[in-house]
Amino acid sequence: MPTYKILILGASYGSLLATKLLLAGHTVKMVCLPAEADLFNSEGAIVRMPIKGREGLVEIRSRDLPGKLSAGGPDSVNPADYDLIALAMQEPQYRSPGVRELLDKVAKSRVPCMSIMNMPPLPYLKRIPGLNADGLRNCFTDASVWDSFDPKTLTLCSPDPQAFRPPEEKVNVLQVRLPTNFKAARFDSDEHTAILRNLEADIEAIRFDAGDGKKIELPVKLKVHDSVFVPLAKWAMLVAGNYRCVQPNEMRPIKDAVHSDLEATRTVYNWVVKLCVSLGASEKDMVPFEKYANAALSLGSPSSAARALAAGAPNIERVDLLVKTIAGQKGQQLAELDHTVTLVEGWLEKNRKKAG
Repeated sequence: MPTYKILILGASYGSLLATKLLLAGHTVKMVCLPAEADLFNSEGAIVRMPIKGREGLVEIRSRDLPGKLSAGGPDSVNPADYDLIALAMQEPQYRSPGVRELLDKVAKSRVPCMSIMNMPPLPYLKRIPGLNADGLRNCFTDASVWDSFDPKTLTLCSPDPQAFRPPEEKVNVLQVRLPTNFKAARFDSDEHTAILRNLEADIEAIRFDAGDGKKIELPVKLKVHDSVFVPLAKWAMLVAGNYRCVQPNEMRPIKDAVHSDLEATRTVYNWVVKLCVSLGASEKDMVPFEKYANAALSLGSPSSAARALAAGAPNIERVDLLVKTIAGQKGQQLAELDHTVTLVEGWLEKNRKKAG
């Protein structure tokens, strides 16, 4: 199997994907903030994850892995030097100075690019038949940052694993709360897709020595699918859970957003699934509601979108608005989603006033 050079924009969530690639012997460069880059370069990345049948968390240190990790700022890289680029920042961050220019270089390099954002990049939406992607520009913080991309060089990977940076730890530590898989759609070209399939096989083959001499299989695999709709399975989870954490005066945990009225949640979830099916997804591309509701029981804190709003963010990823707008293109509407969108916009307006 070839070894690849992979560039990852974003170090929080990106360090989880990076660790899986390093375990498989690949070379990874992460683009992040100066303080983060210094820490990754001096101490490496540390990822902790639960393993079925084992007590506590298994700790994986990038320093001990066969691959090579480095980190730097947006001006420290030339995208053309890499085999694959992963976008692991939140969508509003791509318009920030330095990152915006790097993203444009990424687009113009035509190096295959895999997004692991919750918000699908605008050019990816152009790969979905029957969508009016230009009618969705208002859902993005700044849609113009995506204008140089060729949709053929971009794919989407659903970031289903839930992970967070423990607040009491240094920023190079990531803890996985829900160790599910990354689910990527294929690229337009077979050649680019072959890179993903090789990485999928490499990650599948990893066995890790957790310190007791036993080689164990690690969760959080990369799964590559032929359907462009597979990553959209995350939409139902986001709309039924993550964005419904947002309440008029405070935020509630995902678990409460899902389970405080399970039937209302089921209605929202199944409505989003139906919307995806109406776009061309297969039912089997989607995650059954019971499986999602069960996973949500372990999510005892608010979603990252809700936490960002509570912390005063003037912009967040707007998958809620995206799904509402796509439904509108199809002549569909859901009152509960409209209510969520109104709540999110109320918080954003308040935050922008404070920031202004």
